[in-house]
Amino acid sequence: MLTSEWRKSTRSGPNCDNCVEVRLNGETIEVRDSKNPQGGTLSFTSAEWDAFVSGAKDDEFDLNVNI
Repeated sequence: MLTSEWRKSTRSGPNCDNCVEVRLNGETIEVRDSKNPQGGTLSFTSAEWDAFVSGAKDDEFDLNVNI
């Protein structure tokens, strides 16, 4: 049973159709592409999601590529 609706960042704007959407499904966090909602989802445990969010906040995923 789904426990929440799909949602995207409030920074995405009301007409954004090229965003990542997330929802809580029981104990699992699901992620999908808003422009292809039938294309499948990625599923994460709470611990995996927390590690990702923490890493993003700490710039862990920055490539630091000089163009």
